[in-house]
Amino acid sequence: MRIWIDTEFNGHEGELISLALVDEDGASFYRYVHCAEPEPWVAANVLPVLGLYSLAPERKAPASRQPSNVWTLAYLQRALAQWLEVYESIHLVADWPEDIAHFCRLLITGPGTRLDTPPLTMEIRRDLDAESLVPHNALEDARAMRAVHLAYEKAGCL
Repeated sequence: MRIWIDTEFNGHEGELISLALVDEDGASFYRYVHCAEPEPWVAANVLPVLGLYSLAPERKAPASRQPSNVWTLAYLQRALAQWLEVYESIHLVADWPEDIAHFCRLLITGPGTRLDTPPLTMEIRRDLDAESLVPHNALEDARAMRAVHLAYEKAGCL
């Protein structure tokens, strides 16, 4: 299954703030974690749009949310593993290398331990940049990337 990914993070090579995954069928995963010291640009452009749009229906009942709707990293990892387990294999599509890097860091749970995932392949495509309904909202950006990719395929451009 192809899954498009987008993340938001605190500046160049900064810590992860939000992660969104959208599969070919439109099922989505969107979570965010606390950002203690956001850079000014992040505070002005990313934090105000976290969770702004409602989630698309998920394949499984989502795990219970923390009261603030902000997830800890460990909680995010457990939710991610649960969401990924329904796929036989995954081909992750991103438009920026740091999205893949943050995803891969989430797979590592400790020294010598990692999340159990289906087989993964990854691809980075610069030609999928798209304007989303809510710029700098990872979920809307991933949805826009998926829409552009599928439209290119339908038109025979890929």
